Amino acid sequence: MTNSDKEGKNIAIISYFTIIGAVIALFMNNDKKSAFAAFHIRQALGIFLSFFFIGYFIGYFDSWTISSAFYLFYFILWIYGFIGALQGETKCIPILGEQFQKIFKNI
Repeated sequence: MTNSDKEGKNIAIISYFTIIGAVIALFMNNDKKSAFAAFHIRQALGIFLSFFFIGYFIGYFDSWTISSAFYLFYFILWIYGFIGALQGETKCIPILGEQFQKIFKNI
């Protein structure tokens, strides 16, 4: 693994640590464009933004069951993406991953 591959992997891992980590990783990837890091930045940014957007509406249900299912679903998506970054894989997260790649294609 070359130094640029390690740096891209580190940036990809950082992108999964909260929305702030995704923004920091975005700026870190501006200097040395890593396709691997950009892929995971798009995935992480999509996970966090959709979580906040959909979570806003889930909050109106006022149901513990619906809220718990929502949190569990997004936690599983986050784990799937994070493990992919740790293993050096570029697999899209299920259901929404392809859309995130299309929406954030300029990153």
